[in-house]
Amino acid sequence: MSDFWFEVRSEFPALEQWVFLNTATYGQLPRRAVRAMQAHLERRDEFACADFLEWFDDADRIREQLGRLIGCAPDDLAFIPNAATALSTLLAGVRWEPGDRIVTLENEFPNNLYIPALCQSHGVEFVESRWEDFYCNLTPRTRLVAISTVNYSTGFRPPIEEISSSLRERGILLYLDGTQSVGALRLDIQAVKPSMLAVDAYKWLLAPNGAAFMYVSPELRKILPPAVVGWRSDRGWRQVNCLSHGVPIFKESAEKYEGGMLNFPSLYAMQASVEMMLEIGPERIESRVMELADLAREILRSKGAAILHENSPIVAARFENRDAAALAQHLKSSKILVSARHGNLRVSTHFYNTEADLDALTACL
Repeated sequence: MSDFWFEVRSEFPALEQWVFLNTATYGQLPRRAVRAMQAHLERRDEFACADFLEWFDDADRIREQLGRLIGCAPDDLAFIPNAATALSTLLAGVRWEPGDRIVTLENEFPNNLYIPALCQSHGVEFVESRWEDFYCNLTPRTRLVAISTVNYSTGFRPPIEEISSSLRERGILLYLDGTQSVGALRLDIQAVKPSMLAVDAYKWLLAPNGAAFMYVSPELRKILPPAVVGWRSDRGWRQVNCLSHGVPIFKESAEKYEGGMLNFPSLYAMQASVEMMLEIGPERIESRVMELADLAREILRSKGAAILHENSPIVAARFENRDAAALAQHLKSSKILVSARHGNLRVSTHFYNTEADLDALTACL
């Protein structure tokens, strides 16, 4: 491994104590992200928050950086507290009719499986499809497909560009949860063209909880109303000396979905992590992530595991006659962090990992 990656690794103090192979559960915070949060809190003391409108100028710069990362315009992005907020905004804003259909894939993240909790009262049909049957389950009544870019439990990567192209031809909305890929794998919004993309940044984007964002396509913004309405809903909200007291006039940008105050400490931390990733280069990061993931697959196979999917940053393995949760707990007792999901041992390496981390996994297994 090059000296470059060792230098990058020094940004992550938790790695001094742990063999951390568990980014699919939580990403580690770089030192610069912690400093960014602290700088914001110190700024509050220095200016007594008199400059709070300038924080929103910073938020607009963060939108621009996120747009560079995923290939969209800043106006396409809204900050949200978590990915569930994005999906709920979409589900609550669509005018459902009895007989409409929503399709997801089997073994999806619970966000995408709990959809009937909001839609069953409208008579919406909900289908959990095997990938092999996916296109067969797209009927003329299908209104929405909700899937993840990478499955949290199995590591499956559906061909999202192919899926999106097919759905656009049929007039079906596509909701993507990119939480398990953005920050590890490159994603080009202009190539994929989803209706909505949600990313919770506390995993592969190495941010604290509370830093998340959603992409909302210009076409969807024309028909999707905000689910949260507050003092920032009106397009003139920056005129704080004379806020509108009437019905809000919404902006055309995705900012209209934010409604209220933002979680600035977490956003500044996310900005620091995104700046680091842009400095390193998304292509270089993806190459390193996949290099380590491939090595992890080789190691797990050598120990007798069956690997569920290739070409994924999430390595899901099954050991015959072994309890994955017990195995993960045993590794934790040796300060090696992995996870267990539905009988799978899940190993997830990021660019801050090293071959030495995987040597430690080999020895302990």
